[in-house]
Amino acid sequence: MSSEFWLISAPGDKENLQALERMNTVTSKSNLSHNTKFAIPDFKVGTLDSLVGLSDELGKLDSFAESLIKKMAQCVVEVMEDAKGRVHENLLANGGLKEKMKYLKIDLTSFVTRFEWDMAKYPAKQPLVAVVDTLAKQLAQIETDLKARTAAYNTLKGNLENLEKKSTGNLFTRTLADIVNKEDFVLDSEYLITLLVIVPKPNYSQWQKRYESLSDMVVPRSTKLIAEDNEGGLFTVTMFRRVINDFKAKAKENKFIVREFFYDEKEIKTEREEMTKLLSEKKQQYGPLLRWLKVNFSEAFIAWIHLKALRVFVESVLRYGLPVNFQAVLLQPHKKATKRLREVLNSVFKHLDEVAAASILDASVDIPGLQLNNQDYFPYVYFHIDLSLLD
Repeated sequence: MSSEFWLISAPGDKENLQALERMNTVTSKSNLSHNTKFAIPDFKVGTLDSLVGLSDELGKLDSFAESLIKKMAQCVVEVMEDAKGRVHENLLANGGLKEKMKYLKIDLTSFVTRFEWDMAKYPAKQPLVAVVDTLAKQLAQIETDLKARTAAYNTLKGNLENLEKKSTGNLFTRTLADIVNKEDFVLDSEYLITLLVIVPKPNYSQWQKRYESLSDMVVPRSTKLIAEDNEGGLFTVTMFRRVINDFKAKAKENKFIVREFFYDEKEIKTEREEMTKLLSEKKQQYGPLLRWLKVNFSEAFIAWIHLKALRVFVESVLRYGLPVNFQAVLLQPHKKATKRLREVLNSVFKHLDEVAAASILDASVDIPGLQLNNQDYFPYVYFHIDLSLLD
């Protein structure tokens, strides 16, 4: 099965219900799609004028909702950086299937195929405009919260990554807070100072032979290797303060580089604490953020499918007229069968709009007065639902 659905509707009179039956027979016999009825309540229609306006607004809301749930699915992936394989466990729809199943978390496909309008959340007795308004406000609120929550989390993640980068660079650039120890340095001496020198790996023995004589006043046997990376090693060396510049110059001539670093316990403690603090803040935010994403992804997803139902209702009334009488069907096309399925639908329903049906068969014909692009216009009402949200 593919992760896409076609939500279609045809008029509910005898002729068209027979056409739907015909479609069901053909599609199941030829194994083209799995079809289920899609129940939509009887809404208060209002005027046809107001429906035209609503049709436009619902189109925009539909796109907004879809991009919002895709964004949220992507956020779940980013937050679950170490457990990417388990992302789909968190992209579920809660409840929806009759009372007894109110609290079950179900996969998105089951939610769509067994869709029921949530009367408690979106009362169908209200004017349509009010129902649409409720959905619009709900989605806007979720988007606002999403922005605020992800911004806070990403700032934290960014700060942490910057700190982590500091501890993964080479010996010239990386932080030394997690490498050096107090014992490696002569501290609080008026005359003596310990420097750190980076020595390329091939030059270790040269360093050992020469460091004491690179300048006057170097303390004998004061060198010690305290860290290494692929390129070289970090050595300590102690000398009198007054020869620092002389020593640096001579070291450079021999390809030994003195790294500017003076041991400051306070600074090192601060840096270590900062890392621990950020790590624990990230852990603290992780749980609540993931929970929020799960709950609100489900809310936004459910709202999106309700919007699809509203679109089918509004389009069907605009297309097939009053009184309201149409049947909506949800088709789940089998992979690779979409072209054939489209042909079956067009032949079964071409009587609904001969001009459109002809133009679909010959896409080069422009239909006078029809401003839609032909790809999306069919003789029957049609909407697409794609559940592959992470592509």
